[in-house]
Amino acid sequence: MNASTSCPRASVIMRCKNSDWVIGQTLAALFSQDFRDFELIVVDSGSQDGTLDLVRQYPCQLIEIEPTAYVPGAVLNMAAEQARGELLVFLNSDTVPLTADCLRRLLAAFDDAQVSAAFARQTPRPEAETWVRRDYVSSFPSRGEAPPWITLSLPLAAMRREVWARRPFYRDAWASEDTEWGQWARNEGLAIRYVPEAVAMHSHNYTLRQIYGRRFVEGEADAFIYGSDDSWTAALGRAVASTVRDLGAALSRCDWRAAIAAPTRRLVYQWAYRRGRRHGWQRRQSGDLDLSAGQDVILKRHDAATPRFNPGNQAATHS
Repeated sequence: MNASTSCPRASVIMRCKNSDWVIGQTLAALFSQDFRDFELIVVDSGSQDGTLDLVRQYPCQLIEIEPTAYVPGAVLNMAAEQARGELLVFLNSDTVPLTADCLRRLLAAFDDAQVSAAFARQTPRPEAETWVRRDYVSSFPSRGEAPPWITLSLPLAAMRREVWARRPFYRDAWASEDTEWGQWARNEGLAIRYVPEAVAMHSHNYTLRQIYGRRFVEGEADAFIYGSDDSWTAALGRAVASTVRDLGAALSRCDWRAAIAAPTRRLVYQWAYRRGRRHGWQRRQSGDLDLSAGQDVILKRHDAATPRFNPGNQAATHS
């Protein structure tokens, strides 16, 4: 970290809640980077475990908020307003950079003056289930461009502070603030670069309850981002297609348990998304500004006994 009184080049913004199972790894990896010209801003939304003890071992600005005050877009905007760096880096508490040059490679994208934002490649954890591995391989390829449904992914990403100031994160819905911002940037003709050479470990083995919560708020958000409702036929078609892909991945690994679970999981996955999309569409049509329903859906399905889920962290779940 830059020890001088001058402004650092980058401000790393980290959100956390009950992350003591992993945040120590994330912080150790961050402070082992060969790029050190950064400050760290941590926003904690009510940790009850040892998270804050680990955070306080590192130089940072710690902001503590109540759990009910956690709205992703609003929290990120609050932290960005206090950032001093010309580049804003977003690093989730459960996203572990895997190489010492990860941050440097990510920020090298901004050597091109046309680049407004960049995001890293995410690889699944060793314990990731087969369907999770398939999702991440398709969402974050090892070379080339990211697929079109990934506009931006904040577990590890960066953007120019001046561009964020022009367009802060939205707060209309509870989730997908990265997707919404990335879609806005696309519409504006701004360049967002995928940097597969910058690699971090991040994934979640969601339970069915957690899948429902995650996908409900993603569906709600998509109604605001893309401006349409969803149909049962479209949802069923997606469920069938993704189940077939899951079955193919499971059978290739002889993972019979994953094969058996695939149809139920993908039906829940798409059912929750459609319900959220309809809820969001109704909110948008009526001008309803209350996003608490989506927040309640996801928080009520957060199982504290399952540390692979943190409602402050976004995952790549698109297929």
